Amino acid sequence: MTKKERAKLVLEALERLYPQPPIPLAHSDAYTLLIAVLLSAQCTDARVNSVTPELFALADNPQDMLKVSIDEIQQVIRTCGLSPTKAKNIWNLSRILVEQHNCEVPNTFDELEALPGVGHKTASVVMSQAFGLPALAVDTHIHRCAKRWGLSNGSTVERTEADLKRLFPKKTWSKLHLQIIHFARKYCPARQHDPDACPICSQLQGL
Repeated sequence: MTKKERAKLVLEALERLYPQPPIPLAHSDAYTLLIAVLLSAQCTDARVNSVTPELFALADNPQDMLKVSIDEIQQVIRTCGLSPTKAKNIWNLSRILVEQHNCEVPNTFDELEALPGVGHKTASVVMSQAFGLPALAVDTHIHRCAKRWGLSNGSTVERTEADLKRLFPKKTWSKLHLQIIHFARKYCPARQHDPDACPICSQLQGL
């Protein structure tokens, strides 16, 4: 079976299981999504969703965030891990949005990735989920599943992203990102994974 054929099987299974996958991070606009994704680094979505209501009650836009001290931000997000760095990045990126982007989150990779604490994965999530532009953010779940499914050799996240973009139509990328995350958490975890019970791995074994 070719990689293209494997990809077709994977996409069909994901469409059956997750035809309308929800965005795991609670948000109301591009800015709150950007902050939530930044907080999710080395932190669970559930944990992020538990702290963002308090943070966004203080400030849910760049102008108001600048009125909150970095220490206050850190206190609110302290359970997310790496809170000192994340607090500084949240305040500083908010300042840049106010000073350079008319308080708006930019919708290009170059501008997003120039913001403090915003890497390619975070930018990809914002581009796809906030702006509806084709992007395929590869996190640890997607990286793991792509290797298990024989779609990429898993050498690097960058290689996995490039391989998946070649195998799947551009129009599917944004939805595919969410579908694989939901699937991986339920059926294809990093630990105690049972290939025979996995709806996709079980189909691909031996092919």
